[in-house]
Amino acid sequence: MHQLTAGASIEEIEKAGLSAYYTDHGVDVYPSSAAGVPFTASYIACKGDPIANLQEDLAAEQKARATYEKLIDLCRDNPDVLDPLRYLRQREVVHFQRFGEALRGVQDKLADKKFYMNDMKPLANDCGCK
Repeated sequence: MHQLTAGASIEEIEKAGLSAYYTDHGVDVYPSSAAGVPFTASYIACKGDPIANLQEDLAAEQKARATYEKLIDLCRDNPDVLDPLRYLRQREVVHFQRFGEALRGVQDKLADKKFYMNDMKPLANDCGCK
């Protein structure tokens, strides 16, 4: 936000439709949706199950990637905005890949056969049998 509004006059901020945002936050970044809905912790979904949590992470990365692609479509003529958006989109792709690898690792671990061993020593042959 700061990069986009650096040096902008109040008139330019108003013309861009940013007057309400400017009133509340100046030119600082404030996490909110494109509709102005502030971020809350309720967006974080944790279930206590590694597979469910990783699936949620995968979905979140894809949603973020899709959002960056839409922003890129909207800002196609501004290289100062496009370059960071492309970087952020690629970062989401890499995060998706890493979460996918983690999910495969968890699924593989859960599918492993479980072997239980003890370290008891053989019992002494008290009966005299051979």
